Amino acid sequence: MQQGTINVQTENIFPIIKKFLYSDHEIFLRELVANAVDATQKMKTLSSVGEMKSDLEKLQVEVIVDKDAKTITVRDNGIGMTAEEVEKYINQIAFSGAEEFVNKYKEKADQIIGHFGLGFYSAFMVAREVEIISRSQKPNSTPVHWRCDGSPNYTLEETAKKTKGTDIILHIAEDSEEFLEDYRLKEILNKYCKFMPIPIKFGMKDTWVDDPNGEQDDEGKVKQVKKEVPNFINNTDPAWIRKPADLTEEDYKSFYQELYPMTFEDPLFHIHLNVDYPFNLTGILYFPRIKNNVEIQKNKINLYCNQVFITDNVENIVPEFLTLLHGVIDSPDIPLNVSRSYLQADSNVKKISGHITKKVADKLKSMYDNDREDFESKWEDIRIFMEYGMLTEEKFFEKAEKFYLYKNTDDKYSTHEELMERIKETQKDKDGKIIILYAQNVQEQHAFIESASERGYEVMVMDSPLTSHLLTRLEQKHNDVQFVRVDADTIDKLIKKDDELPSKLTEEEQNELKPVIEGVVEEGKFIVSFESMSESEAPMIITENEFMRRMKEQQMAGGGGGYQMFGQLPDSYNLVVNSNHPLIDSILRESDEEKRKALAKQTADLAKLAKGLLKGKDLTTFIRRSVEMIK
Repeated sequence: MQQGTINVQTENIFPIIKKFLYSDHEIFLRELVANAVDATQKMKTLSSVGEMKSDLEKLQVEVIVDKDAKTITVRDNGIGMTAEEVEKYINQIAFSGAEEFVNKYKEKADQIIGHFGLGFYSAFMVAREVEIISRSQKPNSTPVHWRCDGSPNYTLEETAKKTKGTDIILHIAEDSEEFLEDYRLKEILNKYCKFMPIPIKFGMKDTWVDDPNGEQDDEGKVKQVKKEVPNFINNTDPAWIRKPADLTEEDYKSFYQELYPMTFEDPLFHIHLNVDYPFNLTGILYFPRIKNNVEIQKNKINLYCNQVFITDNVENIVPEFLTLLHGVIDSPDIPLNVSRSYLQADSNVKKISGHITKKVADKLKSMYDNDREDFESKWEDIRIFMEYGMLTEEKFFEKAEKFYLYKNTDDKYSTHEELMERIKETQKDKDGKIIILYAQNVQEQHAFIESASERGYEVMVMDSPLTSHLLTRLEQKHNDVQFVRVDADTIDKLIKKDDELPSKLTEEEQNELKPVIEGVVEEGKFIVSFESMSESEAPMIITENEFMRRMKEQQMAGGGGGYQMFGQLPDSYNLVVNSNHPLIDSILRESDEEKRKALAKQTADLAKLAKGLLKGKDLTTFIRRSVEMIK
């Protein structure tokens, strides 16, 4: 029997593994199963070059739990190890300068496992003792037995083992006995090993098969009998590693359900990633139905490395807006278990991120080009995603703006270019700016939309949570365009033309009437002003300043471009009095002060009603007062 000390040059390595990785201690099973899969994959490689003969169909990894002995065994029938190989791969940890390593990384738990060849040693996070029993596939190899109790001391001796391959036996520590429960191991295997490329067996399961004796039921059909069969927990041939030409639409939908079994809606469409130069990248990204919800989960893209699950936090690997998507990304070229700042600076990560952004933009453009009607039918589901990308990723903005769609109040869709061509003359103001009118709530802003439509103006429907941010971004890009919500001012002020109507009220008459109107609305909430409009316009109109309202919306949606103070300001409205309307003239001429106030109050409430501000008790009072006036 050989005895020795593991070549780490320090006694601190095991306590560090145990302590600093404790929050992620379930990862031990992923590392051990991944190592076992590697051992079987090496068999495939050696067989393909003729260096070793093996029945590749029988290659598998097995996870075995023995609750009585308090052990977990990870068994493979792969390449196995000789005593010399155990000495090389286990006793000499795969990095140089271990002392320097420990000092450098003991504060950074996420940088230890998997990055410096320490995968096997993750076993000591949950085990008080670890054994390796291995028999190499090399001819005439002697099986070996390695044992270590978590100190740098080990024993290595010859043993007996009939089958070739390796058993890793973990004697589970008292504080980790949760891992002796079947449900807990199933949970970890399903999370990390669901798509590993070699069959992974975990226990047995019951299934129904035809009676081997051919016994029939009353209807003459072969009876079904229960049979115990090996329980293989993984799909070794997931959709993303297959060629797109070999997959049907149903295959993609089926894989989506495999990824998200609790999701009952099909995705809108998918993008299949398959790159081998200048980096390796495969995967499938799905577009879920997002609608107007930006507070959705952002942990639906799973990152794999050669079919081994790594994380569902990909925010440092793909642009932020792409985290709204679902699916799988698999790349051996993404550095794992390293800091976020490292990921953000890594050149491969930047290339992969840029490639995925381009693929997504190209997919959307091809959908728009090839079947615009279908693209329009999906627009409400993908609009938030598009807007999020246009706001956060400049390269995506440049591509997406060409097929970003505006919808007007008649449900007609237009690109920016199409819209500009249609309204460039009718909605150009006296200063040469093209004014794009929009509504955020068609029902509440109906009166304003009607007024604009009567002038021959188009009104867009822009009602997403990101509208205010996007409009500012579009105005920055297009200096000749200004977006104005249809209730931001009177229609003549929204799109100023050269011709102005004269006012029927003199300045003195306006000054006489102004305090009357101010006296019937809430003080500080409404700014009263007079404007000469057509007699066909409403007697009073309530508007909101476009700049102030947009800044408040941006602040509420997140951000605000330095205008955080606007989010704290109370709501403020402009009450615009039509100085040419006969009703306003009637209020001015009314000699009875009480009747004058009542008429002014009724007219102002009508404006509030049109604006959607008259609610609850105020609305009830208004209706009763209106009925009394009719009587």
